[in-house]
Amino acid sequence: MSDTAPSSSAAPPSTPQGELVIRTLAMPADTNPAGDIFGGWLLGQMDLGAAIIAKSVARCRVTTVALDGMAFLNPVSVGDIVDCYARLLSVGRTSMKIDVEAWVQRGTDGKLLRVTEGIFTYVALDENGRPQPVRRA
Repeated sequence: MSDTAPSSSAAPPSTPQGELVIRTLAMPADTNPAGDIFGGWLLGQMDLGAAIIAKSVARCRVTTVALDGMAFLNPVSVGDIVDCYARLLSVGRTSMKIDVEAWVQRGTDGKLLRVTEGIFTYVALDENGRPQPVRRA
């Protein structure tokens, strides 16, 4: 067993990938006892951003059905500007996979810091709430 971390040919992105879908300000009401923003609050923002992409693709009601694993890379602090970037990865018959990255702007330099990423799966729904084929434009 090696003492060194395995090398990866794909370095994490240094700039956001996708379309800016949410920009908001992290507020004190959204903190945990340690003063960091709740992961659930951040997850909710990302889910909203993914929904914007899913709804624009399917042009109907959509719902979240899955979230692939997430890792919180950096904390989000009160006063951070939180940006969610989303991009469509794939479209199936009734579903869509959407990658969402969350980045923060912290301090006065405006530099972006990646805080997490997740892949959300959405399903297109008919007027009765049943899965329907994605109606691509």
